[in-house]
Amino acid sequence: MGDQVFTGCTAATLADGATYGLIENAAIAVQDGMVAWVGEAPNLPAELAKLPCTDLGGALVTPALVECHSHLVFGGDRAREFALRLGGASYEEIARQGGGIRSTVSATRDASNEELLNAALRRVDDLIADGVAVIEIKSGYGLSVEQEMRMLRVARRIENHRPIRIVTTWLAAHALPPEYADTPDAYVEEVVIAGLKRAHAEGLVDAVDGFCEGIGFTPAQIRRVFEVARELGLPVKLHAEQLSDLKGAVLAAEFGALSADHLEFLADEDVPHLAKAGTVAVLLPGAFFTLRETRLPPISALRANRVPMAVASDCNPGSSPMSSLRLAMVMSCTLFRLTPEEALAGATCHAAAALGLSDEYGSIAAGKRAEFAVWDTKCPDFLSYWIGGDLLRGRIIHGEYHER
Repeated sequence: MGDQVFTGCTAATLADGATYGLIENAAIAVQDGMVAWVGEAPNLPAELAKLPCTDLGGALVTPALVECHSHLVFGGDRAREFALRLGGASYEEIARQGGGIRSTVSATRDASNEELLNAALRRVDDLIADGVAVIEIKSGYGLSVEQEMRMLRVARRIENHRPIRIVTTWLAAHALPPEYADTPDAYVEEVVIAGLKRAHAEGLVDAVDGFCEGIGFTPAQIRRVFEVARELGLPVKLHAEQLSDLKGAVLAAEFGALSADHLEFLADEDVPHLAKAGTVAVLLPGAFFTLRETRLPPISALRANRVPMAVASDCNPGSSPMSSLRLAMVMSCTLFRLTPEEALAGATCHAAAALGLSDEYGSIAAGKRAEFAVWDTKCPDFLSYWIGGDLLRGRIIHGEYHER
């Protein structure tokens, strides 16, 4: 981690949240892999001006992107279900017929550790190519204690193969496996809670999540899981109000959740609960697009109550089969009407907050990790405007520049 100064760039620092915090003709000084100073180049302190300098050739520099909601460790695919949905079948109909999450559970259980890892690495590489430095990965396709723990062990191994930080989330409360189809409360007790305690004891869990829906788990069942998470000192988050309004977001806010995710059916009157709790609203336009949903999250109410809005890919084999966070940014603008500033904040500072990592990631500011994305554009709007393509010129990892 060499100490140096990066110049010849425009820096979108995101230091003030929902706006770019743009600095033209910027200089970013790095010492010991941390940001020591950022500002206009002529104002660089004399003692830092003595450091080696790397000219970035007029590029745009942003904080490295943060993927705060993904399910990217899984076996198989669900391309056939995509065709069924195009033919008129609903997500709920496919799930109740044994498809959906259950079909991925079967494929995941059948896959070896190496098969799961190698498939996950391909998706990780896609996210890295989008300038991502942190990826949250959920369990939820094992649905037994051992299989859920195996998923998180595979997720942890990714850091040994790629320059990426992995955050793991226990999502055993994702769906009911066939063996517990008629006994959901027993599943919550014997798999979700018992497995959480074991996984936590092994150091495999950074946070706890659940799927609070009619085809998932009731608020009462999620409450039991969250109470155990609280006892273990683990933060919580929740898939809430994606398909219906069960007041899952209100429950999440009651427990001080890091985030409530999806939120298409969130009622305007419930938004203040998120604001008061400091809970981030994670928007997942990939699932909205894939499922051809029509009900939008209450963006105006979230703005009016100053609830931070993060954006994530929701990378998964069923409802959001994509592994591009920048595409999610584009979709958040075109489908949800976020501004480009909100989209970039959603993939950086607000995404970091959704993982409890605001002290380290999400903005370019003194004291934070020197993890940046270097782009082939000078205009930050371009990142949410241009659909697809390779815009990443390079990454700055622990303060060292790696050109692509």
